[in-house]
Amino acid sequence: MADPRTVRRATGELLGQQRWVVAGILVLHVGAALAGLAGPWLLGRIVDIVTAGASVAAVDRLAAALIGFVLLQGLLTRFARYVGLRFGERAVARLREDFVHRVLGLPVSVVERAGTGDLATRSSSDVATVGTMVRDVVPVVVIATAQLVLLFGAVFWLHPLLGLAGLIGLPSIVAVTRWYLRRARPAYLTEGAAMAALTDTLTTTADGARTVEALRLGDERIRAGRTRIADLWAARRATLALRSVYFPVAEASVALPIGAALLVGGLLLHRETVTLGAVVAAALYLQQAVEPLDTILQWIEQAQRGLASYARVLGVGQVPPEPRGRGATPTGREVRVTGLTFGYGVGVDVLRGIDLTVAAGQRLAIVGPSGAGKSTLARLIAGIEMPRDGAVRLGGCPVTDLDPAQRRRRIALVTQEHHVFIGTLRDNLRFAAPEASDEALRSALDTVGADWYAELPDGLDTPLGDGALDLSAAHAQQVALARLVLADPDILILDEATAALDPTTARRTEQSLAAVLAGRTVIAIAHRLNSAHDADRVAVLDQGRITEQGSHDELIAADGAYAALWRSWHG
Repeated sequence: MADPRTVRRATGELLGQQRWVVAGILVLHVGAALAGLAGPWLLGRIVDIVTAGASVAAVDRLAAALIGFVLLQGLLTRFARYVGLRFGERAVARLREDFVHRVLGLPVSVVERAGTGDLATRSSSDVATVGTMVRDVVPVVVIATAQLVLLFGAVFWLHPLLGLAGLIGLPSIVAVTRWYLRRARPAYLTEGAAMAALTDTLTTTADGARTVEALRLGDERIRAGRTRIADLWAARRATLALRSVYFPVAEASVALPIGAALLVGGLLLHRETVTLGAVVAAALYLQQAVEPLDTILQWIEQAQRGLASYARVLGVGQVPPEPRGRGATPTGREVRVTGLTFGYGVGVDVLRGIDLTVAAGQRLAIVGPSGAGKSTLARLIAGIEMPRDGAVRLGGCPVTDLDPAQRRRRIALVTQEHHVFIGTLRDNLRFAAPEASDEALRSALDTVGADWYAELPDGLDTPLGDGALDLSAAHAQQVALARLVLADPDILILDEATAALDPTTARRTEQSLAAVLAGRTVIAIAHRLNSAHDADRVAVLDQGRITEQGSHDELIAADGAYAALWRSWHG
C-alpha cells in the first residue's frame, strides 16, 4: 500500500506527462469561467439602466452581449471537456499498462500469495476509480476552484462587505472537510480490502465449483461468502456514516452566503452605498458559486476513493521486483541441492536439510505422501522460492544468481495447474516459442499425444478460452506440455504434470515425452509410481526430509518406505 506522499508524487507525474494538454484544459476552463462572469454583471447593468430610464436599444445591446457571452461560455466548456476526456482516457491507458508491467515484474511467489481476488480488484475496479479521478475529479476540482476564486473576486470588486458576506459559510465547510479528510482515507482503504477479499472468495468458489459440489462444500462456501459480504457491508457503512455527516453540513453551509449577501446588500442599498444592480449581480455571482462549490464537495468524496485506490495500485510497484541475479552463467546441467531449508513465513519448516544431486542428463523421480514438501522442493529448484538456508546450484552456479530470463530459459517447471489463454490454439502454443512455425507447433502437439487438435474446426486457428472452445482439463494439460516441448529447456521439472490425464493417456503422453526428455536433466514429482519406475533414480521425501535414495530396484530390495508405497500402489 503506497503512502500518501507517494500517491501525491505519482499523481503529479501522471498529470505532468501531458503538461501542455493540462495547461490547455485549464486555459479553456478559465476562459469559460471568465465568460460566465459577464452574465451577472451585464444583468446588473440592465437593472441599473432600466431604473435610470434607458432606451430599449441600450437594453437590447446589453442583452445581445449577455447572449454572446453565454454562447462563448458554452463553446469553451464544450472544448475543455472534450480535450479533458481525451486526456483522461490516455492517462488511464498508461495507468493500466504500467500496472500490468509492474505485476509482470513481481516474483511469481508474490503474485500467487496475493491471490486472484486482490489483483483482480486492483486491476479492475481500483484502476477504474483512479481513471475517474484523473479524467473527471482533478480537472473538475481545479476548474471549480478557479471559478470560485473568480466569482468571489467579482463579488469583492462590487463591494468588500458583499464579499465578506459571501464567505460566511466558509468556516463550517473548512471544519467539516478537515474532519472528513482525516477519516476518509483509512475507511476507503478498508473498503477496498474488503472488496478484494469478497472477489477472491467468489473467484475461488467459482473456479473450484466441481470440487465444492463433489465434496458437498456448498454450505461452507456460502457461509464464507456471507462473511465477506458482511465485512464489505460494514466497511461501506463506515464510509456512508462519514458522508452522512459531511454532505448535510456542507450543503447547509452553501446556502448561507446568498442570504447574507442579500441582507448586507439591502443595508448598503438603503445607505445608497451600492446600486440595486450591484446587489443583483452579487446575488447572481454567489448563486453561480453554488454549483462549483457543490461540485468540489461532491468530488472531494470521489477523490478520496480515487486516492485510496491509487494507493492500492501503486502499492504493487512497491513490492521488491524479482532479483535480477548476478549475471552468472552455468557451466553444465547438473543440479545440486545442499543443506536446503525452507518454510512459508514464520512457523514450521516445510523442508529441512535437503541434500540432493541430479547429474546432467539424469532423470530423478521424487515421491512421497501428500504434504511431504514435494511441490515446494520443485519450486525451490526452479528458483520461484528463495531458500532460508542452503543453496540450489545449476552447473555449479546458484540458481538465485541467474538472471530471471536466463533461469526461465534453462529451467522449466510444469505443474498440475494449467491455464488456457484467450486466443487461438496457435497463440497458446507460441507463448513458449514466438517464432515457431506451424509445423513445429503440430509436432509439439503430436509429441504429447494431443491428436485431438486435428479434429478442431479451424485447426491451430481455433479460438480457445471464455466464449470459445473450452478445453477439458486433460487437453489443457497437454497444451501445457506442448509448450514445454517448444520451450526446449535444459532442466525440466514436472510437478505431477500428467495428474489430470486418465491413466492410459498419461502413460502414452509420458512415453511420447521420453524422446524429448532424453539428454536433459529431469526432475519429476511422481504422482503415479509408474513414473518413478522409469526414472534413473528415486528420492523419497517424507515430513520435509529425504529418507531414501536409489534406483527403483534398489529401493524395492531395501524394503523401506518406497517399497511400501509401491506395494500400496499395486494393491
